[in-house]
Amino acid sequence: MAKPQLTIATLLSLSLLISATTSSPPSDFIRSSCRVTRYPDLCLQSLSSFSPAAQHNPLELARFALTVSADHARSASTFVGQICDKSSAHSHSGGPVRDCLENMADSVDHLRQAAKELGRTGRTGSAGFKFHMSNVQTWCSAALTDENTCLDGLGKHVEPETRSAIRKKVVDVAQVTSNALALVNRASGGY
Repeated sequence: MAKPQLTIATLLSLSLLISATTSSPPSDFIRSSCRVTRYPDLCLQSLSSFSPAAQHNPLELARFALTVSADHARSASTFVGQICDKSSAHSHSGGPVRDCLENMADSVDHLRQAAKELGRTGRTGSAGFKFHMSNVQTWCSAALTDENTCLDGLGKHVEPETRSAIRKKVVDVAQVTSNALALVNRASGGY
């Protein structure tokens, strides 16, 4: 069952990559959509290349935002994993970094679940739309909680350089995830 998900994720990422290589300025649709986010400049930067593919469709834009967020979370998780491997010799910092790694892995999973659920929404106003959009919002919120929990756990027992490096990556993930949730909320149209 994991292989079909990887195949779908790979195909989606490939289509996004192809779309991203045909860089175009952000459309008015992307600009107006990003205005509802907490980090509109980051939203524009991360989603403007998807302008042609989004085609004024809020659900498609939300799907792209979730994909971007999952990609950032996966990258941050890999980064934290590498630090975790290096810090395993340090008894004080190893625990919080391992906890952060677990939080980031959970975040990646929650964002994948959100994207998968978004694919089940059907048309706006359809019988299951509200139910599925509520699930997408829940998965996104859970991912944000994981990211913030990772940051909260990086206390004084983690070396300042390590804490700073992890914080930079995870804050980026939290910001794109926040943007994705805002775009999901916009696409839900209040149900």
